[in-house]
This record gives sequence, C-alpha cells and structure tokens, in this order.
Amino acid sequence: MSREEAAVPDRIVVTGAPGERFEEILTPEALDFVVRLDDRFAGRRAELLAARAERREVFAAGGTPDFLAETAAVRADDSWRVAPPAPGLVDRRVEITGPPDRRMAVNALNSGAKVWMADFEDATAPTWHNVVDGQLTLLDAIERRIDFTADTGKRYALADEVATIVVRPRGWHLVEKHVVVDGRPVSASLFDFGLYLFHGGRRQLAHGLGPYFYLPKLEGHREARLWNDVFGFAQDELGIPRGTIRATVLIETITAAFEMEEILYELREHGAGLNAGRWDYIFSVIKNFGDRPEFVLPDRAGVTMTVPFMRAYTELLVRTCHRRGAYAIGGMAAFIPSRDAETNAIVLDKVREDKKREAEDGFDGSWVAHPGLVGVCAAAFDRPDQLDRLRPDVVVTAADLLAVDRTPGGVTEAGLRGNVSVAVRYFGSWLDGVGAASIGGLMEDAATAEIARCQIWQWLRHITPLAEGGMVTEELVHALLDRELAAVRPERREAVRELFTATALAEDPPRFFTTGAYAGHLARL
Repeated sequence: MSREEAAVPDRIVVTGAPGERFEEILTPEALDFVVRLDDRFAGRRAELLAARAERREVFAAGGTPDFLAETAAVRADDSWRVAPPAPGLVDRRVEITGPPDRRMAVNALNSGAKVWMADFEDATAPTWHNVVDGQLTLLDAIERRIDFTADTGKRYALADEVATIVVRPRGWHLVEKHVVVDGRPVSASLFDFGLYLFHGGRRQLAHGLGPYFYLPKLEGHREARLWNDVFGFAQDELGIPRGTIRATVLIETITAAFEMEEILYELREHGAGLNAGRWDYIFSVIKNFGDRPEFVLPDRAGVTMTVPFMRAYTELLVRTCHRRGAYAIGGMAAFIPSRDAETNAIVLDKVREDKKREAEDGFDGSWVAHPGLVGVCAAAFDRPDQLDRLRPDVVVTAADLLAVDRTPGGVTEAGLRGNVSVAVRYFGSWLDGVGAASIGGLMEDAATAEIARCQIWQWLRHITPLAEGGMVTEELVHALLDRELAAVRPERREAVRELFTATALAEDPPRFFTTGAYAGHLARL
C-alpha cells in the first residue's frame, strides 16, 4: 500500500505510485474534496455522456445540428452579459499554452504572454507522475518557488512579472484511473479542477488574482451548466466567494458552435470568454459526420481558418462573445522558430499574417505554443481588447456552419503521408509520457493526432481519390505506416502500430484515441 493509500479514507483508493512531494498535493483533505465533487456530479456527467452518444446516432442517421428552438429566448435577450473581466484577465492579447512541466512552466510564465494556459488535457500525457507533478508545478509557481537548475546547468527562475495562470483540466469524457472511489474511477475533470482549486484558489486570491480555467471539449450548454454548478458548489464548500472562479470555454466541437450564446449564458457568473480551437473543431466534424460523403475534407493543411465553414464559426464566435461582454480568443500558432534564418522568416511571416487576420476580425487575443512567437502575436493586437467591436455585420446560418462541402482542395498522397507520420510520431511520444511533441517544426498535441488519424479513417471509409491518381487504400496506408514506424523507438513500435490500427483503420474507431490508450498503457504508469 502506497503512502497515498494509507493517508486517505477507506472508500478512496489511490493506486498511483508515490513520488517526491506527492503528499503535498494528495492530502486527505484535498482528496476528500475531490470525492465530494465526484459524489455530487458523477451521475450528471454520466447522463451527459450518454446524451452525446444519442446525438451521434441522430447524426449517423442523417440528422444535423441546428440552433436550439428551446433556447431562442436566451439568444434574443439583449440584456444579459457575462461577469466583468477578472484581475489578470483584463488583457489577453497573447496566451501561451503548454503542459505544467516545470521547465516549460518557467519559460511560459516568463515569455511575455499575458496568460499561460497550463494544460492537463491535450498537451499532457496523463501518466500519474505527470498529473500529480503538474499540480506541484502550479503550486510552486503560485508561491514563486519554482526556480531550479537543470541537469545541463541552466538556471530557470521566475521574472518579476509573469503570465496569469489559467488551468485546462481534462475533458468530461476522461477518468482518473489512479483514484478509485467505491470501486469506480473519479472524473478526470473533477480531479484536475478540484486539486488545483483546493490548493491554489485561496493562494491566487491572496495574490490579487483568482482560480481561472479553460474548459475543453464541451458539446453544448448543458455541459456548461454542469461546470457552472460544479463551480458554485466548490466555492461554497471552500468558503470562496461566488464568482471568484472564471472560465473560458474552448469552442472545439461542431455542436458547441450552435450553442455559443447558451454556453456563455449558463456560465455568465463565471464566464470569461470563448476560444476557437481549430484542430479539435475539425476533428469534431469528422467524428460526427465522417460516415457521410458530403463531409469528406481535403488535406489537413488546406483546411485553414479562411475556408467557408471555419470562417463562419470564427466570425460567429467573435460576434457572440462581444455581444455578451466576453473575450474572443483566437487559435493556436504551433510553429517552433527555426535556427535557419530563411526558414524562420517564412514561419514568422505566416504567424504574423494569421494573427493579423484574427485581430482584423475582432479577436481580443490569440494563442502561441512557443515563447519565440509571443512578440509577433502581440504586435498584431494593438490594444488590450476589442470588446467594442460588436460585428453586427456577421450573420451566420446553420447551413454556413455545416458548409464543409465548400472547402476547396483535394486529398494528396503527401497529405495522407503527413497524417500517418504525425499520428505515428505523436503516438510514440504520448506513450513515452510526452504530450507536447515537436514534430516537423510544429509543437503538436493530442488534437493533431486526433484529426490526423480520423482523416485517414474517413478517406479510407469513402475510398477517397488521390489528386495524383489512385485511391486511399489500406494497402497504401499500411505501406506508409511501415515506413513511418522507423521514426519510433524500437521498443515502442508494436504498441504504436496497435494504437494506429485501432484508431485509424478500425471499422468503428474510438471517439478519442486517448481513452483506450490511457486505459491500456498510461493507467499502469
């Protein structure tokens, strides 16, 4: 029995191995708080996940989402607004993202970005060590005791002014198998949220800030309502004033795009904004409509933010946010600056153009994955916010949001090979416990692997023609897979092959690769 197991009440079993200073996070009081959250909200979480499955069956039968008739009054009511900006979230021109790894945390906090999104979700491979050590990193960052010297001798220390911490817990669909209550694993969302709020909530208040969150993978306003109820209950339990928590929601599912106003309405006491999550959004389109030929997408690189269905989504997001006093945050610049001057100039020009477009559209800020892009992004946004740009010119219909068939471009062998390569390399990294991986000059996370493997599945499903001639076939994919596996450590190759086969080549692949891969691999770590 581990130290953690011995320290908590009988109905809680912590199966994760003990680690250095883990007892500072996994205190009996903190774990009891997580269990109270799970006891109260696990049933509703399960109901909402079941509703997701039912909705997918409707889509598979030919249905499509639409703006909800039952919430039309919410959309029509011009009187309501989200809460005013909280301290530390007034200026969000540049937000940097990454896992709560100690070295990356110092670099992100010192980067000059206004916000650091500490990501327990797509950028973190959820080994037990990564999850608990990430909480320690946040605790030490708040207390400004995160300085350390790496094995290389390089010194990492916090600057006087640092970015505001915003934590992204794992999504509603995930569990934390290392913490079992009454024989069932706790919700990973509530585990990540609860530990950070318990240890960091009052500490952040003492520093003049607050506990702030990014909410991932929501599929509609009822899931936002659940989060809002969690926030209210948690604040009451810990004696923290209501409204202290602030949350920004990632609009990264096609169904959530139809309920943006309702999502803000449900969270209005705690609402801070919405974010346009590009890769997950495209991934959601494929997941929900991949069986239907009119939703077949071209090469991933060609599905830019300017194609019609993506343009409709982002413009609606800005209009919705500013109408309700919420911040609109743009998508990720995942480029990693290059040491080659010519290559670097090309990369920076692409980022500059992308961020300029977002600023012109009315976004209040945007995301970068590397400190070297902070200056370029900041230059695009010349004031702390653009909340006064209400965008009354934007009129978006359901047909506009679903106009996937208007996306130009085709499927090429290079695009197929790129998807195989990214999926294989990322799977290898993730199984090694690294959730933010440098691949081909980009900082990739789970969202990239998800869209890559789903596009392969979709192209196979529809025997999609290649621009060069021929079709996307299993034989071709297997040949590319064999070639790309050479980039994976030999001892990982078979596991990566199995994961790729199960998630990209199966007749009915999993909704998320992370669920089965976590249960089959990382839950043992």
